Amino acid sequence: MAMVHTGGPDGVRLHVQRLGPKQGGPEQGRPGHAGPGRGGAGRGGAGRGGAAPTAVLLHGLLTDSLAAYYFTVGPGLAAAGVDVVMYDQRGHGRSERPAGGYRLEMFVGDLERLLDRLGIHGPVHLVGNCFGGTVALSYAVRHPERVAGLSLIESEPATGAWAAKLDRLLGYAAAQLSEHESDALAWIDAHHGGHTARLARSAARLVRTTSIARDIPSSAVLGEGRIRSVRGPVLALYGADSDMAAQAPWLESLLPGTRTVIVPGHEHSVLVEVPALVLEHVLEHVLEHDPDGDRDGDRDGARDGARVGVRDGDRDGVREPGGRAGGRPRVAAFAGVETAP
Repeated sequence: MAMVHTGGPDGVRLHVQRLGPKQGGPEQGRPGHAGPGRGGAGRGGAGRGGAAPTAVLLHGLLTDSLAAYYFTVGPGLAAAGVDVVMYDQRGHGRSERPAGGYRLEMFVGDLERLLDRLGIHGPVHLVGNCFGGTVALSYAVRHPERVAGLSLIESEPATGAWAAKLDRLLGYAAAQLSEHESDALAWIDAHHGGHTARLARSAARLVRTTSIARDIPSSAVLGEGRIRSVRGPVLALYGADSDMAAQAPWLESLLPGTRTVIVPGHEHSVLVEVPALVLEHVLEHVLEHDPDGDRDGDRDGARDGARVGVRDGDRDGVREPGGRAGGRPRVAAFAGVETAP
């Protein structure tokens, strides 16, 4: 674990976890550190003689944190030879929580400066869940030369429609978690369990003490022309019962060559419900678009890596604490309040 300050007047201290290739455990990701996964001895991934690909994992809003990856696909990616960087986005997890500064462009700026502080200057694979994918897409528009590929899990670009939807969702979350916090938390605890209620309690503090609910809907949005400028290959993964799955044809029309995966029987929380399936697709995408890799050897490593950190019984769906596997109400992104009466 490391705390890394991004620098500058609007910089924040971010909680960073790094898993080196073939390591499957945390690496001290401090700036200037050259160890496994940072270049030099021990960096080569499965079946490759060159540098390991780097994947940066970006989590969603409010109830989310890097833990969503640490306990799902992160260790498997590292075990298969990928240099994995995870961090709590500003205001989330163990990262600094400023009172203001939560427009999308601030999150993109954090990613830019964090990679610079970690000494990562080559193209990286960005893996984004929900809002994390929105950050990844906006970063790819701003820095196409620094993106080797995008894996978007239940995510969408920052369009005008996205901003309007986030305004509704965050406005409702703010009302429920600020004005009716005790009732909302009691309802979540009764319907989704204590784990989700604890996440919702943390989300309530974030909404109550910062400007996040106002800032994100007022973020700069992307027109279709700018979205088309994304050059890296795209994997888009959706739950079949999620409202986001309907955007697949539109995204494919903007970004030809996008590979879409639809997961039957699931809604928004596919990352935590079927992590082995997500891992297999993301890892295949990363290795397929790794110019330094030995494809055949890497795919053997991918099959091995997909079995690391995820129990065999989890391949058909993971039971999230306080929830159930498959088709459960969407609660992960906004603390469950949008399903409350």
